[in-house]
Amino acid sequence: MSGDLKWNKILGAGLATAFVIIGVQQLTGAIYHTEAPEKMGYFVDAPEEAAGGAAEAVLPPDWGTLLPVADLAAGEAAFARCQACHNVAQGGANGIGPNLFGVVGGPVMHSAGFAYSDAMAAHKAEAPTWTYDELDQFITNPGRHVPGTKMSFAGIRDQQTRVNLIAWLRSQGSGGYAVPAPDPARQPGAAAPAEGDPVAPGALEAAEDAGGAAGGAPIDGPAGQPATQESPAAPSSASSSTESPR
Repeated sequence: MSGDLKWNKILGAGLATAFVIIGVQQLTGAIYHTEAPEKMGYFVDAPEEAAGGAAEAVLPPDWGTLLPVADLAAGEAAFARCQACHNVAQGGANGIGPNLFGVVGGPVMHSAGFAYSDAMAAHKAEAPTWTYDELDQFITNPGRHVPGTKMSFAGIRDQQTRVNLIAWLRSQGSGGYAVPAPDPARQPGAAAPAEGDPVAPGALEAAEDAGGAAGGAPIDGPAGQPATQESPAAPSSASSSTESPR
């Protein structure tokens, strides 16, 4: 008889505990019940963009104005993130990416013995030379400019950083590659090309992209002088990808 009472007590205690838990849940829900607002969030009075509108025309860099005053030291510092895969020593070996000595103004797939991707080989047929504009577009977003490239670097969005980097690369074996004269049509404040007018390749891409061909008068100023050091600043971690072409 006492054994039956023992199990009854255990079952009763279990049921009581369950009733208490359920009761607490119901009571808590009633106390902290909230009503959903009729309008969610805050109203922000901002104009809506036209659906499917064309990208705003963006002027490519004016190399004749920007390169002569480019900061070579800043360009060398920018190259530090490339060193995990590239070097610029004359006659240096290829790494994960090709050696970049003399790349500015040189042919696409310029480094002998490097296994370039099929995507880069196809791109060479369309753009055989690493002009300033080609380098600028590639460094901005390698995967978008050359879909299928082996280079996984996300790109450099800041134009001045790209200009400094390209100016420094030019000082590493590409000093003979001419810089165009200043182009008023590329300078800030110049009118965007009207509809139907010819535009430089890449001018209708995102704001960080640029297009067109380069060439012209020799450069004057610090960007035309060789860098005093051939070894760029210490590289970033090996997990950082490069931003130079391959």
